[in-house]
Amino acid sequence: MATEGTTEIVKKNTEGVAKAMTAAPEYKPTNSLKSMLSSATVKARFDEVLKSKAPGFISSVLSAVATNKALQTCEPGTVLQAAAIAASLDLSVNSSLGECHIVPYNNQAQFQVGWRGLVQLALRTGQYEKMNSVEVYEGELVSYNRAEGVIDLSGTKTSEVVVGYYAYFKLINGFKAMIYMSMAEMIAHGKKYSKSFGRDNSPWKAEFHAMGRKTVIKKLLKDWGPKSIEMSHAIVKDQSVSRLDDGAVTYPDGKDADIEVDTVPEPAS
Repeated sequence: MATEGTTEIVKKNTEGVAKAMTAAPEYKPTNSLKSMLSSATVKARFDEVLKSKAPGFISSVLSAVATNKALQTCEPGTVLQAAAIAASLDLSVNSSLGECHIVPYNNQAQFQVGWRGLVQLALRTGQYEKMNSVEVYEGELVSYNRAEGVIDLSGTKTSEVVVGYYAYFKLINGFKAMIYMSMAEMIAHGKKYSKSFGRDNSPWKAEFHAMGRKTVIKKLLKDWGPKSIEMSHAIVKDQSVSRLDDGAVTYPDGKDADIEVDTVPEPAS
């Protein structure tokens, strides 16, 4: 269960960085990302959200941009906003950890949650005993009863060919849920919900298996899993671009409407 006031905390943490930046005397829309992150007001805001982890987080944002030429051409304000979403959820933007990513799309930066980030947010609720998401190789899938949600992966792997993706969780109370999507279903899903599918800079091309694992985890959590406020926000903000100047939120690469959270519940008063 999310604690009372979590919705406002997440919202304020994300919006607070933008307000701190635009309110700073030295702010100009043309400022570089480095100068924005060097602003005392923005540093103070990240310190407030992340405490002792703030300096390391800011360094990881700069590192992510420094190692990605496409991100270097993005509007700095959208990079900062994507970073603010990650900070509000306490997820790392270090690509090797796979918790979340700042992804370039044309000249804007998107926030994208990774499959490990979704698992991390789920485990923080204290309601999940086990959770996993894996590639399924040729020979491993024995049967899949979609109606009953029963999947048998006891077969012997016969090749390195991935034929689908599987996700599973078990709650502390004993409830279990699982899902399987074939490779054909995953490709169709990617093409439907990502305009950049197939492009060289698309996560679907660079990290197809990670996107497949994320998709089944995300769909399983949306359909069957108890969700914290933070998890709901991560799903809603996934693939979004947030502008620093006017606060507008768009989904230029497409919105995963099939598995989005329609509304984020407010905490009980």
